[in-house]
Amino acid sequence: MKSRGILFLVLLLLQSTLVLAQNGISKAEISFTFVSKDVDGSISGFSSSSSIDLDNIATSKFNGSVRVETIKTGNFLRDWSLKGKKYFDADTHPNIRFESTSIETTDTGFNVMGQLTIKGKSKPIRIDFVQTGNQLKGTTTLFSSDFGINIKKGREDNEVIVNFLLTL
Repeated sequence: MKSRGILFLVLLLLQSTLVLAQNGISKAEISFTFVSKDVDGSISGFSSSSSIDLDNIATSKFNGSVRVETIKTGNFLRDWSLKGKKYFDADTHPNIRFESTSIETTDTGFNVMGQLTIKGKSKPIRIDFVQTGNQLKGTTTLFSSDFGINIKKGREDNEVIVNFLLTL
């Protein structure tokens, strides 16, 4: 009788874990490359209210944010400057937010379209994802100048490639 009870609890825990994995993101690693300056970095402080159904991805919702204060590029002075008023203005705009508006399946994965809000400015972007086990690997390209963050003068010189590794 005890072994049946333990087996039942184990099965219940496994089932709960699978349901949670399909409903949300448990961990996110977000990295970026500022192309024209060849600067790599990361940002953390991730929180999410995503609802992801891998069996019916088109009905999923990707909603999340990261904390500007967590920007890291490997250079303390550059990080401090990026968080200041001239660039990201972390005191006034502490979060970068994304909210999906639609999802399309592709031959290799799916594309999530949505609104990215940085420094109080919202712009549409597309994040291309592929699934590997319980992880989603995504990438997008954006221009920091579209959000009022002008590192260099020309728009094309403000290209940023962002990579996501989301664990469900």
